[in-house]
Amino acid sequence: MYGIDLLMKEHENILDFTAFLRKISAGILNGEPVDGKLLRECVEFGRNYADKHHHGKEEKILFQFMLDHMGPVAEKLIKNGMLVEHDLGRLYLSELEKAVEEYEKDPVDDHKLDIISNAVGYGALLKRHIDKEDEVVYTFAVRALTEEHKKAVDEETETFEKQAEEQGVQDHYLTWLHEKIK
Repeated sequence: MYGIDLLMKEHENILDFTAFLRKISAGILNGEPVDGKLLRECVEFGRNYADKHHHGKEEKILFQFMLDHMGPVAEKLIKNGMLVEHDLGRLYLSELEKAVEEYEKDPVDDHKLDIISNAVGYGALLKRHIDKEDEVVYTFAVRALTEEHKKAVDEETETFEKQAEEQGVQDHYLTWLHEKIK
C-alpha cells in the first residue's frame, strides 16, 4: 500500500533526525557549545517535516479513514494514542525552542538541561511512537480497511505528496537532514 509504505519510509528519516538530535545533546552534555541556530533548524525540521508533512498525511488521510471506517477500536487507538502522542511531540518541540531562547538570554546549566531533556525526550517519544505505528497501527489499517478505502488513502496520499513536492518540502528538509548526518 503506497500510503503506508511512504509513511514508513519517512519514519526512517525521522529516526535519523532523532539520532542526530541525540548526538547534539550528547555533545552539549560533554561540553560542546550550544548551537542555537542548529537547534532552531532542528525545531523547524521537526515541525515542518516530521509534524506538518508526515503527521499531516497521517492525521488528514490515514487516521481519518481509520476513524471513519474501522469502528471503536480504531477510534480508541487513534484518538487516545496516536493523536495524543503527536501533541506531546509538538510540546517537546515548543519546549526545546523555548529552552534555546532562554539559554541564549542566560547561558546557565538549567537552560542547557532543558535543551537536552526536551531534545532527548522528543526523540524517545518518536521512537516508541514509530514502533507502535509500524507494528500495530499500520498493520491494523492494512488488515481492516477495504480495498476501496486503501485505494482512496493511496490516491489522497499521492495528491498530498505532489503538492508538497511542488513546494519543495521533501527536497528542502531531506537535503538538510542528509547534510547534517553525513
